[in-house]
Amino acid sequence: MIDPRVEQYAKLLVERSVDVQPGWQVVVSASALARPLVEEVVRAIGRREAYPIIQLSFGGMDAWPFENVWAETASAELMAERPPLRVALEDECQAWIRIGAPENTRDGVDLDAEHKNAISKAAHPLTARRLALEIPWVTCRYPTPALAQDAGMTLTAFEDFLFGAVLLDWDAEGKKMQRIKDRFDPAEEVRIVGHDTDLRFSIAGREGVIDDGHLNMPGGEVFYCPVEDSTEGVVSFSEFPAVQEPSVVEGVRMRYENGRVVEASATTNEEALLRALDRDEGARVLGEFGIGCNPGIQQHMKNTLFDEKIYGTIHLAVGAGIPIAGGKNQSATHWDMVKDLRDGGRIELDGEVVQENGEWTF
Repeated sequence: MIDPRVEQYAKLLVERSVDVQPGWQVVVSASALARPLVEEVVRAIGRREAYPIIQLSFGGMDAWPFENVWAETASAELMAERPPLRVALEDECQAWIRIGAPENTRDGVDLDAEHKNAISKAAHPLTARRLALEIPWVTCRYPTPALAQDAGMTLTAFEDFLFGAVLLDWDAEGKKMQRIKDRFDPAEEVRIVGHDTDLRFSIAGREGVIDDGHLNMPGGEVFYCPVEDSTEGVVSFSEFPAVQEPSVVEGVRMRYENGRVVEASATTNEEALLRALDRDEGARVLGEFGIGCNPGIQQHMKNTLFDEKIYGTIHLAVGAGIPIAGGKNQSATHWDMVKDLRDGGRIELDGEVVQENGEWTF
């Protein structure tokens, strides 16, 4: 018997997150492990009189199905170029739904840097189209043993956690986040202070965006794109690892000057961090500042889609900016890293403390 929460989840993705319209071609990219949710999503798309275009893998988190297997024999030069059928699919679809359901969250970690960069290059056109909101899209997760293991939970506990984070009253959550956006929008300078962290950047002229269940699921953040040359200072992600599947990097520390990372280090897997920062000219720019607001997420799961929404945290992404938030920086890198402010951290706006120890002061 199918968990009734799966049907609610599918309805949320199709009707709220993407708002599928009649006649649309909707790409649904997923793993076979997510079959219950994929089937309910397909049914929900059918009720909207639209077309589901299914891309299915067997448990991977590839940007394109079986990409990691292909990389075992294909040249990096070949993989960097999208074939015409992929171009047509990614450039002509009207909506995109990504259901991550990995069998192994470290799949692909052993690929060489050349192939990883090639995969990122091929994925960039669709990523750019999504970030510019040329199409409605949502990325989400379906509970699998691998995700539960990363979170240190049983599968049943992880299912309860996941559904508790996504099946919220998103209209009500949106109103709460609107209050935060209203306080930040008129501000000019943001200062983040925490363990081994003192970072400043400008959001002057930039308007925040509320994710109340439309772009990511779970939603639950207010995000900004800092002025590209404004970031100064040091940030240390000492509380949690920086995770971008399949890479996990511990102890990231970065120093910014004139908007760019000029020093970067990590206590483990530093090469993955440096590879992402050296991917292209825009990779060392601060592309996003986000504020975690989801009350259903209180602990780190080693899954950034959830972790960046932890209430009382902020996240900072190196690389691509987000055009709908005024971001102008372009890069194939966009790596969100989560900073916990609940134990001695604070946020200042133009010199006034607005959050301390993860709680708002206004």
